[in-house]
Amino acid sequence: MLKGLAITPPTIGRVSIGRLVEKNGKRLPEKDDQFTLTTQVWTREGWLLHPLNEELRKANTGKLRAIPVRFLFNDPDLNLRAEYSCFDRETGRPVCVGNGETCRRAADTGIEELPCPTPDACAFGQGGACKPYGRLNVLIGDEDEMGSFCFRTTSFNSIRTLAARLHYFAAVSGNVLACLPLELKLRGKSTTQSYRSAIYYVDLCVRANSTLEAAITGARELDARRKSAGFDQAALDTAAHAGFANGAFEDSIEESAAVAEEFYPGESGDGDRHDDGDDESGVPAPSGLKARLDQRAALLGGKAA
Repeated sequence: MLKGLAITPPTIGRVSIGRLVEKNGKRLPEKDDQFTLTTQVWTREGWLLHPLNEELRKANTGKLRAIPVRFLFNDPDLNLRAEYSCFDRETGRPVCVGNGETCRRAADTGIEELPCPTPDACAFGQGGACKPYGRLNVLIGDEDEMGSFCFRTTSFNSIRTLAARLHYFAAVSGNVLACLPLELKLRGKSTTQSYRSAIYYVDLCVRANSTLEAAITGARELDARRKSAGFDQAALDTAAHAGFANGAFEDSIEESAAVAEEFYPGESGDGDRHDDGDDESGVPAPSGLKARLDQRAALLGGKAA
C-alpha cells in the first residue's frame, strides 16, 4: 500500500442537491429541492446523469426526495467522515483538517499535528476558508455491491443529523448497520439565518414501506446469511480503517478541483450555493483553480466559468 495515499471506498457516482448553472458568464452552483444522481464523468452540460437517476425518479413519480440505500460498513464513522477542513484558495486542496481538538496541517516541513480550536476561534481558517466538511458513502441499487455513491456536504444540519442517525441505527440494530435497509430523505426547514426561506438538509430513515422492527429483523437475517457464506464484515471495517489512516487527507489531487468548485462558488455576490442550503456565506473561487477550470472547459469544447 502506498504510504500517504488514503484508500477510500470505491466510488461509482455522486449524490448531489443542485446543479451548475451559467450566471453572468460564470458557472456557479445552484441549490435545489431534490436529489440528483450523477456519474463521475464531466461533460459540457455538467456531470453526466447516472442511469439510476431516471429509474428512481420514475419510482418516486416526481421530484427525487428519497433514495433507498444501504451502507458498506457497520462502523458509523466509516460511512460518514466529517471534519473541519480548510482549503487552499489557489489549488483547492485541503491544507488543514481537524476534529475540534487536534488537526493535521500541511507545512513546508510536512504534516504537522496541532490543536484545533474550531473555525470560529482559528486564525488560520478565518474568512470562511475553514468549514465543516462531510462525505457520506452509500450503496444504491444492486449493480455493484462494493461500489458506492458519495454525498459531499458542508451543512451543519446534514452532518449532525446523519451522524446521529447512523450511530442510533447501529446501536438499536445490534451493530448490523451495513445490513439495514434505509433511505436518504431530503427535509426542509426555515431558520432565522435563512431569513425564514426554506433550506434543505439530508436525513436518514427507515424506508417508507417498512418499520424499524421489520428493518432490524431483515438486517439480522441478512447478516446471518452473509456470515454463513463467509462474508467477514469485521474484516472489511478493519481494512477501511487502515485505508483511511494511510493518508493525511482523504481527498485526492484529482478531486480537489471538483471540491473547490462545489464549495467555493465564484464571486457572484448572491451567495447561491450547491450544498444543503444552510451555509449561505459564499467564498470567492480560487484564482489558480479558475484557470484550470477554464482549461478543462476549453478542452471539452464548452465555455469557461
